[in-house]
Amino acid sequence: VQLVESGGGLVQAGGSLRLSCAASGNTFGSNAMAWYRQAPGKQRELVAAITSAGSVLKYADSVKGRFTISRDNAKNTMYLQMNSLKPEDTAVYYCNARTPSSTSIWGQGTQVTVSS
Repeated sequence: VQLVESGGGLVQAGGSLRLSCAASGNTFGSNAMAWYRQAPGKQRELVAAITSAGSVLKYADSVKGRFTISRDNAKNTMYLQMNSLKPEDTAVYYCNARTPSSTSIWGQGTQVTVSS
């Protein structure tokens, strides 16, 4: 499985972006998925997670009510809709897949920059 993120960019505070994570292979529907982010000088943190069937597992407290995680197993794609963006949301956002055997797979990341 390979993961490719897209949709990052520069946006003003209060704006929106939608990130996508496209997966190769035919096992996407078996994997739990998540979005993580890492800001400069900080540890990578979990943003949101979703089960293989599409049930939301968790949102970070800092994004609850603003971000929505979803997936389309027919398209092998996961999404992160980000609304009401804040400068503190600036980070590299990473897609993660967790296989049934607990192997963790990462994408290369996409930069999100929110200007004040």
